[in-house]
Amino acid sequence: MRHCSVQVRGLLTREELDRYNALMEVGSFLESQNRYDLAYTVQKEVDLLILPAIERLKEKSRERDRQTEAYLEAKRLLEEDDED
Repeated sequence: MRHCSVQVRGLLTREELDRYNALMEVGSFLESQNRYDLAYTVQKEVDLLILPAIERLKEKSRERDRQTEAYLEAKRLLEEDDED
């Protein structure tokens, strides 16, 4: 079973995290029983489950980019004012 990143896990809701942990446990058990066909199905469920958290992570990144852009623009304007 493939785990998602720590960043994505950190953005899962409590309910999503509980479901994620349960699915990972089931998938690990299936792999230990060499039932990779069923573990694959569980992995697909995990992949679907984490999609909202991935979108939340992307939005956080976009927001940080917007803040950086605003900061750099404000800094540029201050430097232009200082030159005048």
